[in-house]
Amino acid sequence: MFIDKAKIFITAGRGGDGCISFRREKFVPLGGPDGGNGGKGGDIYIETDIKKSTLLDLSYRPKFFAENGSRGESSNKFGKYGQDLVIKVPLGTLVYKNKELFADLKEEGQRVLVAKGGRGGRGNSSFKTQRHTVPRIAEKGEPGETAEIELELRLIADVGLVGFPNAGKSTFLSVVSSARPKIADYPFTTLEPNLGVVSLHDKQIVIADIPGIIEGASSGKGLGLEFLRHIKRTKVLLYMIDVSGFDGRDPYEVYKILNNELKKYSKYLSKKHMVIALNKIDATDCEQIVKKFKKNIKNKKIFAISNMTKEGIDKLLETIAKLVELPVKEEDIKSIPVKKYIYEPDFKIDVDEDGVYVISGKKIEVLAEMTKFNEEDALRRFQNILKKMGVELALEEKGCKIGDTVRIGNFEFDFTK
Repeated sequence: MFIDKAKIFITAGRGGDGCISFRREKFVPLGGPDGGNGGKGGDIYIETDIKKSTLLDLSYRPKFFAENGSRGESSNKFGKYGQDLVIKVPLGTLVYKNKELFADLKEEGQRVLVAKGGRGGRGNSSFKTQRHTVPRIAEKGEPGETAEIELELRLIADVGLVGFPNAGKSTFLSVVSSARPKIADYPFTTLEPNLGVVSLHDKQIVIADIPGIIEGASSGKGLGLEFLRHIKRTKVLLYMIDVSGFDGRDPYEVYKILNNELKKYSKYLSKKHMVIALNKIDATDCEQIVKKFKKNIKNKKIFAISNMTKEGIDKLLETIAKLVELPVKEEDIKSIPVKKYIYEPDFKIDVDEDGVYVISGKKIEVLAEMTKFNEEDALRRFQNILKKMGVELALEEKGCKIGDTVRIGNFEFDFTK
């Protein structure tokens, strides 16, 4: 099954907790603290894999977790780092992180970091000072980053095959390449994009065949609109038109409808190099039809071909091979936004409907997550940091009184001085 869109939820590994330990050895009366730091949590990467052609496996498994770091140990032993997680995707995948374009993966083996693992908590040996020689403080590991990732696949091909249903696109692909798409004599045989590779003069040309386009496709009719994104990266568009017309229509009318639908979908598609193939010339006496078509369309490369007899196909491929080498304007993929650093206060205080004073801010929330509140020294350190940051004074200015409830992240406290 071909799946070209997927949404996944990722959580990088949490850092390991720091250790509280004291060195105890015979004849070493002043051993001191020797608790090691926790290991860093695993990162999450997205990487292209040439063997992948669909996002199907990701749609079945939407949640991913990297390995957590291990806790520190005595004798200043650092915890083991959590193993990184690599999610494989096909070439041509767009990565959206929290609704914003994050990466465009077009090269083999290209890798991007999408979620960073949390740092390991410090052990008590890291808190030793000349004044505080016996610290009973250790941090919990920092939580790993979480994110919602949307993936959108756009096939990477040199040539995009477009046309009405039953124009002979899939048959053409099977004739010029080793691809074996499903072929039948009814409309919409092709339900998903197919790729074929054509070898010509020691060069390889990748052709993408998408489901047939019908009038109104740009507004959502038929199957073509859903898959038009797969020809956005192509250099050449090959219009495949049944010489006898579709539903009894004149081939020139069919061409105008196709061209109009592509223009409505994207202004860039109509600016690509274009070749027109009038197909099925073996099925009818079509000389006059071809002449009339060429008379109506000027300055376009038009070929009369037959998939059955292979007439005209060699010349068509020779022309396509030359056009593929020419430059073409890139598709209108939104540029990846430049990361901006905006100053924000360390914290802000709001009062919810229950009268709870809610303190928010990344720095202060991470501090709460990494504090071991069951340790007296750790709790005292937490209070001192909040006081130095001005949280206590800001709470009083907001009207907070002793005994009122204060919430930071998932933790609630009674306000004291």
